[in-house]
Amino acid sequence: MLSTILQVAAGATVGAGLAKLGGAIGAGLAGLGAGFGIGRIGGSAMEAIARQPEASGDIRANMIIAAALVESVCLFAVIICLLAVVME
Repeated sequence: MLSTILQVAAGATVGAGLAKLGGAIGAGLAGLGAGFGIGRIGGSAMEAIARQPEASGDIRANMIIAAALVESVCLFAVIICLLAVVME
């Protein structure tokens, strides 16, 4: 279903340029959002470790898991946006 929607959006003569522009902007925003999110996760983890150093192992493990989840969502979003750019 998603590929059909992307094909229709990319196949229109007038909308083809807009689909490519939207895909490029979407990929950029996904990357910026992931960078901001991972930065917030890292900063909060460092504050938590500074407040409670004995729990640094648990905090670090949770930080890595959360950063990996954010990164995977970003990768999925970038792939979908690039499909919108490439499919014509």
